[in-house]
Amino acid sequence: MKKDMEMGELVSIIVPVYCAAPYIAETIKMVRGQTYHHWELILVDDASSDNSVQIIQEIMDKEVADKRLHLIRKDRNEGAAKARNTGIAEAQGRYIAFLDADDIWHPDKLEKEIAFMEEKHAGFAFTAYEFGDENARGTGKIVKVPEQLTYRQALSRTVIFTTTVMFDTTVIPKELIWMPTVESEDTATWWKILRAGYTAYGYQESLAIYRRPAKSLSSNKFVAMKRIWHLYRREEKLSLLSSAICFCLWAVRATLRRI
Repeated sequence: MKKDMEMGELVSIIVPVYCAAPYIAETIKMVRGQTYHHWELILVDDASSDNSVQIIQEIMDKEVADKRLHLIRKDRNEGAAKARNTGIAEAQGRYIAFLDADDIWHPDKLEKEIAFMEEKHAGFAFTAYEFGDENARGTGKIVKVPEQLTYRQALSRTVIFTTTVMFDTTVIPKELIWMPTVESEDTATWWKILRAGYTAYGYQESLAIYRRPAKSLSSNKFVAMKRIWHLYRREEKLSLLSSAICFCLWAVRATLRRI
């Protein structure tokens, strides 16, 4: 126990892996390079059809002494939500953090976010982040985040980026963190937690880079609009008027965030 306290609380980092061969070796290297060392990396392969598993296994065989690396292989592809839920079920840490295989963390991401959560006594935290190009090079466009976010505030802004999120399971129970199998499952999860009465706390410094491919941004925007509308109506069961108001505010903020 004394050793654990000196090291800090364990963080379970959950990465859904699906055909992530171009990124996954760098993802593992990036996590192993964190200034906060007391973590476990749970890589959940969602029945990849490429050589993602082979790359992961080769790294684990080479780094056999590093017991922090864990690979879970699923028999069939079920999507990111169920892959993350598989990771949550296996997580041993007090803290749970999500990371997508193609995104980037700054080396001090874990250290700074945990210190922030301890300072705020927060059960749910997220950070500012930077848009990156297809090679994850920062573009200089930083997405700022509010200091706090309640359920009502969150309905009109999808500013919480999955790769920046961290939970303290001594405050927020694991079962509440489980993601529903709906489109935009991450946003649906944040709303579910906030609806239960919790507040999310935003760390103002950018600690991550969101990799954005150069292709088909206009198409992606249309898909996002459709998904967010369905969340309002089907998951949150808002009235038509309330959905329309939230949707308009969301659309304006989403546009400004990308300018």
